[in-house]
Amino acid sequence: MWKTTTVILVLSIGLYHLIFQYELVKPNLPETFWGPEKNKAASKDVRPFKIDVPKSVIDDLNKRLENPRLDVEPLEGAAWTYGFPAPYLKKIIAYWRNKYNWTERQSLLNKYPQFVTNIQGLDIHFYHVKPSNLPKDRKVKVLPLLLVHGWPGSVVEFQKIIPLLTKSRPDRNFVFELVVPSLPGYGFSDGAVRPGLAPAHMGTIFKNLMTRLGFEKYYVQGGDWGAVITSSMAALYPENVIGLHSNMCIYNKPLNFWNILGMFLPSLVVEKQYEHRMYPFKDHFYRLMEETGYMHLQATKPDTIGLALTNSPVSLAGYILEKFNTWTNPEYKNKKEGGLLEKFTLDELLDNVMIYWVTDSMTTSARLYAEQFTHKYRDLQIDELPIDVPSACAIFPHELAYTPEKILRMRYLNLIQLNHMPGGGHFAAMEEPIIFADDLYDFVGKIMQQSKNEDKKKTVVTEQDNKKPKST
Repeated sequence: MWKTTTVILVLSIGLYHLIFQYELVKPNLPETFWGPEKNKAASKDVRPFKIDVPKSVIDDLNKRLENPRLDVEPLEGAAWTYGFPAPYLKKIIAYWRNKYNWTERQSLLNKYPQFVTNIQGLDIHFYHVKPSNLPKDRKVKVLPLLLVHGWPGSVVEFQKIIPLLTKSRPDRNFVFELVVPSLPGYGFSDGAVRPGLAPAHMGTIFKNLMTRLGFEKYYVQGGDWGAVITSSMAALYPENVIGLHSNMCIYNKPLNFWNILGMFLPSLVVEKQYEHRMYPFKDHFYRLMEETGYMHLQATKPDTIGLALTNSPVSLAGYILEKFNTWTNPEYKNKKEGGLLEKFTLDELLDNVMIYWVTDSMTTSARLYAEQFTHKYRDLQIDELPIDVPSACAIFPHELAYTPEKILRMRYLNLIQLNHMPGGGHFAAMEEPIIFADDLYDFVGKIMQQSKNEDKKKTVVTEQDNKKPKST
């Protein structure tokens, strides 16, 4: 009886949504000044930047790493299911203290050109990497691409993929010119001094950044917060975004009729081969509950968790690296030694932690969650706005949540590419840079071919019009 009642309820909800659908209104976001008053006179110049952490900061870090309190043994057989186990973290801290060489790692992070410019009162840090060694025997177009990271990542996530995207390929007639910013409040970018800087507002900042660099039209790519930010840019500024590529396509409509219907008739919602990625619904719901405790904390009390982690590099490393373990592959939490070194090296993992530590940006980065979930921002419904620009969704098998194509097409109205990738998880560009880059090249190649075909049609129409006899 209860099953029949539930089905009737679900169908009623669906019917309600079909009958009472309303058109979302695209908001005009004000270009708010987010910095301190003194920055109103700041130069708008684009200034060269190099990471140069004072020795005193590194000396202080090493002192804080000397006597970590990591003596609480994990429960027998628990592996990583209760979080980061102290014995394994002890090994990482020993490596950090005795073998990790910041001077060398800083030099590597400075390999690509970096800049800072003041946008809406905030100094925004970014890599700007132009392709080199373009072939002389054929014409290769250089296309601007904005790459946007998320939390707990940073620009470190893109170190492996930058050379793959800026080196011309023999099978492609285009290559990318990359702009890779640090989110406001992350790494070397300033954080806001007043509330309200949510993902879409960051999108406005990045639009203005691209304009300042001379790009009126460009491609965008993002995962995690980067996916939310670039999707908002595509929805709000379609005249600027040529194409959107995302490794975390999402549709955040509450009480989604199709999700609920799929609990009873999954074949109507998702292809059979991917059904296990969504159902049984309770299994995936419990996994999300397991993995999103941090989100509730950062969305409600970001400064409290920020204070706790800002004062201990040991705690900061455990908090961040636990995500790199479990979000890369959920099975890693069942291994005693985890799986951090399956896809990453300790050096590159610590590079990312160092970005948070040396810039004291844990608190300011966590505040983004609080801004996303305010009533004022949610009421704008930006995450539900339809996206008309050509889009691509790269679905990696170990991503935290799965959204089927049927539902994605409700938001991404011009979805020209959707691929289920053979491996990888949440930190896709860092885990699987080659297949990530290939998917991005394929997507942009499709857009360029479409544009070429449209130009041909226009040429044919023009020629036909010119051949028509003129009336006298």
